[in-house]
Amino acid sequence: MPSVMGLLEERERAARQRVEALQAELREAEAVWERFVIARETVGEVLAEPRGGEEVPPVMVAGERPVRSAAAVPGSVVSAYK
Repeated sequence: MPSVMGLLEERERAARQRVEALQAELREAEAVWERFVIARETVGEVLAEPRGGEEVPPVMVAGERPVRSAAAVPGSVVSAYK
């Protein structure tokens, strides 16, 4: 028959493992949430830029020529790439 202390230690160990698993899950969920916050803020900044035919600064990509892009239009549809 197992001792009371042995049973308590076993339950403590199981509880600690569950807490560690939940903490890892929480960190992952927080990282996902932070990415959504950043994405929403970025879209808000893009939509706040000049609209419809107004001059937009060139987009620079390392090693390539500057490319002019049209300003974002609120309500426009963005296709999903997978």
